[in-house]
Amino acid sequence: MYILRIVLDVPLPRLFDYRAEDASQEDIGKRAVVPFGTSSKVGLVMALAETSDQPKEKLKAVDAVLRDMPSLPGDWLALCEFCARYYQFPIGQVIALALPPLLRRGKLPRLIKERPPQTASIVLKPELLPEQQAAVKAIASAGGFETFLLHGITGSGKTEVYLRAIERVLDQGGQAAMLVPEIALTPQLEKRVSERFPAARVVSAHSGISDGTRARGFLAALDGRVDIVLGTRLSVFTPLPRLRLIVVDEEHDASFKQQEGLRYSARDVAVFRAKQLNIPIVLGSATPSLESFHHAVSGRYRLFSLTRRAVAEALPEVRTVDTRKEKLQDGVSAALLGALAKRLEQGEQSLVFLNRRGYAPVLACPACGWVSRCRRCAANLVVHLADKRLRCHHCGMEGGIPRVCPDCGNQDIHPFGRGTQRLESALTERFPTARILRIDRDSASTPKKWQTMLDSIHEGRADILVGTQMMAKGHDFPKLTLVGVVGADAALFAADFRAPERLFSQLMQGGGRSGRADLPGEVLIQTEYPEHPLYRTLAEHDYAAFARAQLEERKQAGFPPFSFQALLRAEAKTMETALNWLAAARVAAGRAVVTLYDPVPMRLHRLMNLDRAQLLVESVNRPALQAFLAAWMEQLHAMKAPGDLRWHLDVDPLEF
Repeated sequence: MYILRIVLDVPLPRLFDYRAEDASQEDIGKRAVVPFGTSSKVGLVMALAETSDQPKEKLKAVDAVLRDMPSLPGDWLALCEFCARYYQFPIGQVIALALPPLLRRGKLPRLIKERPPQTASIVLKPELLPEQQAAVKAIASAGGFETFLLHGITGSGKTEVYLRAIERVLDQGGQAAMLVPEIALTPQLEKRVSERFPAARVVSAHSGISDGTRARGFLAALDGRVDIVLGTRLSVFTPLPRLRLIVVDEEHDASFKQQEGLRYSARDVAVFRAKQLNIPIVLGSATPSLESFHHAVSGRYRLFSLTRRAVAEALPEVRTVDTRKEKLQDGVSAALLGALAKRLEQGEQSLVFLNRRGYAPVLACPACGWVSRCRRCAANLVVHLADKRLRCHHCGMEGGIPRVCPDCGNQDIHPFGRGTQRLESALTERFPTARILRIDRDSASTPKKWQTMLDSIHEGRADILVGTQMMAKGHDFPKLTLVGVVGADAALFAADFRAPERLFSQLMQGGGRSGRADLPGEVLIQTEYPEHPLYRTLAEHDYAAFARAQLEERKQAGFPPFSFQALLRAEAKTMETALNWLAAARVAAGRAVVTLYDPVPMRLHRLMNLDRAQLLVESVNRPALQAFLAAWMEQLHAMKAPGDLRWHLDVDPLEF
C-alpha cells in the first residue's frame, strides 16, 4: 500500500495524504478523486510516500486515480510550487488556477476533429533593419537562459523580431510561447502568426475561450501536438514539453499582474520558467517597466534597442497645447479642433484619447452639493447618458439618472467632467458629417463588437476615433495620422509613485498609433503644464531619459526596484474591524528584519459594502522579505479572524 500526497483546491497551504492500493510513480501528476469532508473533490497527485504524519488507520482511501490523460510533468508542478512559495498562496489553489476548469472538475473535453495544418507555403518576409538583425542574431545564439529586453519605439518591428526568433525554434523542432496583455490583441496576433507559420499548430489560451476549447488546447500542448501558444497571462501555465522560447509582448502592461486570487505577475513567472528550463526569454516594449529597464542597464538583462521605425520614415511630431491660454470648447482646444478638421479634409483618420469612459465622472447638484455617489463603494456613479444610467465602475451597481436632485429637488442638476461619451457627443456636434467611432469598455464589450470596430477602422469606415487606453496597445492603422490627448494632467500629481510611469507609457503608446505608414503623424497633448519634464521627454521620444530620471527619484525614495514590497490587505463590514486585525497581524510579526508600516485605509477604502485597509511590508533584500513572509503567513493562518473579515497578501503589488 502506498500513500498519495494530494493537493486540493482549498485555502490551506498543505498537502493531504490518502491511501492507494494500486498507486505507482507514474501517478505523480495525475488527477485523483478523493473524499473530503462530506463530499468528494478532484485533486492532483504531487508525490508518492510510504509514511505519513497521520496514523495509517486514519487515512482515507482514494476514490479513483484518473489515468485518462498524460501526467502533468515535473517542471509544470515545480512552476506551480514556485508560485505558491513566492506569492505565499495555497498550492492547491495555484494548481486550480493553472488547470483549465474542465480538467480540474475531473472531466475531459469532447474530442473534435482537429483541422490539419496548412501546407507550408512561401512567405514574404520583410527585410530586417540592422538593429532588428542584431537582436535576432543574439536571441538565436543564446546558449541557455538569458533575458532579452527588446526596447523598440512604436512601429519599429518588434513583432518581426519575435517571429524570426520563433521561426528558428520551430525549425529545430521546439515549441514557443507568446504572451500578450489583452484578449483583444490575441486574434490580431493569431492571424499574423498563422499567416507566417501556416504549417504550425497554433493554440490560443485566454479566459475568453470556452472551457472545452481551453481544455483541448491544454491537452494538445501537454501531448506535444502544439507548436506555438498565444495567450494572455493565464497561458504562462500551459505545459509545453519542448518549450525553447518565451516572448512577452508589451511586458510593461499592468494586465500581466493578476489582481485577485493568486496575485501573480505573468511576466515574472515567465522569467522564472525560462530560467527553470534554461531557455531564452524576450521581453518587448516601447516603454519597458522601470523594473525591467533597471535590470537591463544594470546588466541583469540584455538590452537591444530598435530606434527606427520599420515602415514609416519618422516618428510622429509631439506638441503640447497650453490650455491655460485659451478657452476650451467642450473640453477640446482650438488647435486640436483645427487638426481634426484638417485630417477630415485629407481623408485621414484621427484618434482623440481620453482615458475615462462614460459621459461624465459624476452628476452633481450646484444648489445643495449632492453628488451621485455609489452606496456600496467610496466612489462616484459615472453618468452613462447613452444608456440613461448612473453606473459604478468598481462594483457595477447602477440606476437611472434622476430628473431632480434627490436631496433638495433642484431640477438644475448637471454632469461634471468629461468621459468618452461626452467627448463623442461634442465632436459629433462639431463635425456632423464625420463618422465618429467611440471605443471603450462599454462600446467594445464583447470580442465580436471589438473585432467589428477594428474592421471598420481598417476599412476606412471611421474618421474620428474616441478611445481609452484600449486604443493604445499594439494596433496598426495605416490611415491614422493624428492623436489628440485630453485630460492627461491628473496623473502628473497622483499619490501613486507609479502614476508618472503609467502616464508616460499610455501617451507614448497611444501617440505611437499615428503615422505608422507612409503618412506623417502628429500628437497634440492638451495640458496646463507644457513645461513638465514628462511632456518634454515625451516630445523628444526619449524614454531612456524619462526612465533614468524616474529611477533616480525612486532610488532616493527607496521605492521599487530598489526595495521589495508586499501588502497585507483586509476587508470587513467596518473599518475598525479591518484596522484592528491588521494591527494584531503587525504585533504577531514581532521584531522583524523587514519594515512594517502602520495599517491605513486603502485609497478606495470601501468596495461592495466592505471597508478595506492595508499594511505595507518592505525590505531592501528580496530573500529576507520572502523568509519573513513565509513565517508570518503561518502566524496569520493561526490567528483568529472575525467572521466577516477577509484578508490576502499581495507580493510585488502594483496598486495601493
